[in-house]
Amino acid sequence: MSRLRALQAMLQEDPGDALLYYMLANEYFSTGQHPECVQAMERYLSLAEDEGAAYRTLAQALTTLGRMAEARQAYEAGIRAARRFGHPSMAEEYQETLKGLE
Repeated sequence: MSRLRALQAMLQEDPGDALLYYMLANEYFSTGQHPECVQAMERYLSLAEDEGAAYRTLAQALTTLGRMAEARQAYEAGIRAARRFGHPSMAEEYQETLKGLE
């Protein structure tokens, strides 16, 4: 069974498991399934408070899909989360990436 299928099966058994959505989103991203990645990552973020890393993946997937305004919003949310959780280097990375999107 593929990792995607295994994660999907686990989510069928426990649809409220935020970590499974995070893992699924990353698997979708790594296999180039960006619309599915966005959907799974948005679901994860609706269930859990992320420290910032999820927003990078979300923003990168949105950028790949040409959804630049949403990608900027994701990076901005990631900056706020990174600062809130004490990850200044992550916040700086996202700020630099945002400059490149302008």
